[in-house]
Amino acid sequence: MARPREFSDTAVLDAAMEVFWEKGYEATTTQDLCECTGLGRGSLYNAFGSKHALYEEAIKRYASTRAALQLQELAPAGGSVRDRLRDLMVAMIDLDLEDRGRRGCLALNAASEAAGRSGEVASLVQRQFKDLEEALAVLIAVGQHAGELSTSRPPLQAARMFQSAYYGLRTLAKVTDDRQALLDVVDGTIAAL
Repeated sequence: MARPREFSDTAVLDAAMEVFWEKGYEATTTQDLCECTGLGRGSLYNAFGSKHALYEEAIKRYASTRAALQLQELAPAGGSVRDRLRDLMVAMIDLDLEDRGRRGCLALNAASEAAGRSGEVASLVQRQFKDLEEALAVLIAVGQHAGELSTSRPPLQAARMFQSAYYGLRTLAKVTDDRQALLDVVDGTIAAL
């Protein structure tokens, strides 16, 4: 009979997510994962199978926690669509600038690594990108219907333009402290809507 686990999968995933987010998949060692989770190699591999499988679970955890918060912010719920879109971008700028590790977005980081360009990780990352795109398109359609945003572009096209600027900001914030330069991108993006 197998012994019951003496650790929380959620706590282990949160700790592993932080290490992968900080170091990336390639640079994260099994020893790093053991140290951050407090688990030995055997327990770690018995629970998750492999470093790559743990990475996949960490990406899922990021989607269900951090990325889900972005989607909640975008759910149509009244108020100015333009302000909500701007607030999302500014909040991410501030979050990224406060993060001294300059980790950015875990999904975007994963897409930039070899481990994230194929297989299950790529599918998970694509799903996060698609979820954001869909939420943006719905919100932009609401803003267009209300006369708040231009109807010169279909909502999906405008959402893709916004998303590109949004992820560009997440990348830029990893390498600059110039908040005003980042805000200029925000204001230009919102004006284009």
